[in-house]
Amino acid sequence: MEHSDEYWMEHALHLARKAAEVDEVPVGAVIVKDNQLIAEGWNHPIQLHDPSAHAEMIALRQAGITLNNYRLLDTTLYVTLEPCVMCVGAMIHARVGRVVFGAYDAKTGAAGSMFDLLQSEKHNHKIDVTGGVLEEQCRDVLQEFFKRKRVK
Repeated sequence: MEHSDEYWMEHALHLARKAAEVDEVPVGAVIVKDNQLIAEGWNHPIQLHDPSAHAEMIALRQAGITLNNYRLLDTTLYVTLEPCVMCVGAMIHARVGRVVFGAYDAKTGAAGSMFDLLQSEKHNHKIDVTGGVLEEQCRDVLQEFFKRKRVK
């Protein structure tokens, strides 16, 4: 059975909530190949003292191990928030086939909001992009997290 983009984004949302439980910005990511989950991750930069420990980066590292290859051809990466420049750079280098994100990020989004690096003519690898999948739910998880942070 072929799972929908919404199905995989729901899984990423579950991971985003895990990040929020440990006081990390709630972003979750999954990587799928041939309709099978091969990797997942959620934000850990605070816990790991690692600015590169974004959900996407953790999932990309795990996918490379799973496939025994840093090239992640024919994969789809689902993430609850539009990826940043760092994460997009890693996706291009890994040759991810498609990126699906939930909430748009007007401040640091590199998949069309602030920058459009995934479709740039300057890269030899272009990644198909679909934004706004379960956008409201993804945005709500982030807004609730920051609302709680401001109260503290």
